[in-house]
Amino acid sequence: MKLSVFDQMEMGVNKWEANSAVSDVSIRGILGMLNGLCDSDDRRAVIQLGHGDPSVFPCFRTSQIAEDAVVDAIRSGKFNSYAPSFGFPPARRAVAEFLSRDLPYTMSPDDIFLTVGCIQAIEIVVSALARPRANILLPRPGFPLYESHAALNSIEIRHFDLLPNKSWEVDLESVESLANENTVAIVIINPGNPCGTVFSYQHLLKIAETAKKLGICVVSDEVYGHIAFGNKPFVPMGVFGSIVPVVTLGSLSKRWIVPGWRIGWIGMNDRGGVLKQTKFVDKIKGIISVSSDPPTFVQAAIPKILAKTSKDFFNKFASILRQCSDICFNQLREIKCLSCPNKPDGSMFMMVQLHVSKLEDVIDDLDFCIKLAKEESVIVLPGFVLGLKGWLRITFAVDPSSLEEGMQRIKAFCNRHAKLH
Repeated sequence: MKLSVFDQMEMGVNKWEANSAVSDVSIRGILGMLNGLCDSDDRRAVIQLGHGDPSVFPCFRTSQIAEDAVVDAIRSGKFNSYAPSFGFPPARRAVAEFLSRDLPYTMSPDDIFLTVGCIQAIEIVVSALARPRANILLPRPGFPLYESHAALNSIEIRHFDLLPNKSWEVDLESVESLANENTVAIVIINPGNPCGTVFSYQHLLKIAETAKKLGICVVSDEVYGHIAFGNKPFVPMGVFGSIVPVVTLGSLSKRWIVPGWRIGWIGMNDRGGVLKQTKFVDKIKGIISVSSDPPTFVQAAIPKILAKTSKDFFNKFASILRQCSDICFNQLREIKCLSCPNKPDGSMFMMVQLHVSKLEDVIDDLDFCIKLAKEESVIVLPGFVLGLKGWLRITFAVDPSSLEEGMQRIKAFCNRHAKLH
């Protein structure tokens, strides 16, 4: 029976209502709520250890090359019109060349689609994966936007665990047990948000082989790509594109510290042509054709930004992140109710276990964060938002002096609420 326009509208409303709980529990929503709870009479500055945007601190300013490239593009007067749906050809070519530096093969500009940040890339890819009875394998803990878009597209969500006792590696045994004939993809985030992991070449190879065995593609979220400052080098999942189809998501936002510029990309690492044969690429094109485009002047700046940003800029950025990671990890050792099983190797975050049994009047991770905001004007993210109750996500990409003070306030809070033996 053909549905009327009004029936279709009602179905759309019901779909939104059914999934409103998913979208309501968002990182932005929870952080906004916690900020609203800070005591307005507290003369101390609010210290933000809950979100990954270090651009507000002078020590994390983007490169001069990036700034100049955008200014030059604006002043040229050549980029005030609409861009092609998939992005300016020079920008797509530059991203393809940039990604190919780390691959055993060369990507084509046709493999690249520019997006409004990595957020839109997630939305487009998840939407393109949708089909009747589909399910998707998502990491726990992970980034909740994947759950939101999967739910909005009626894709069943199946979570596999990241193992804290194994440096937050993927539990590949659980992946195999969760997958079936309706599984469309497995999502990995590397370097890791929220765990600060950098997967080894060997572990990524195992992920690729597992995905091949299951007949699914890998969606590799590499928005923190190359932000690695520990002992493990960053290896892009696209290295294994000859084993399994890989859809790579990336952005300028994190590595260049410009999240407000809203420029990202989707890359097709598909040596066997599976993504084309299954019409996945056609779906991507169709969705992008009815979506918003990234800013034209930032697209125009991409070739210069990717080609000419100096190693000194990246080395300085990594050095500051390493210093901040050390500060956070070492100070956590002095707080009895908190523990961090693994020192971060990359990204901007670490997952910290909360031992509520050692606290007098704290119920869970959300209660901890609410009371910390009210009493100390420090914001951290409760782990339940990321799928892991009883944990906290702490962002260490903060000015070192602010981070030191924030950790001291957390310590004071925990000492004040500690159980007396």
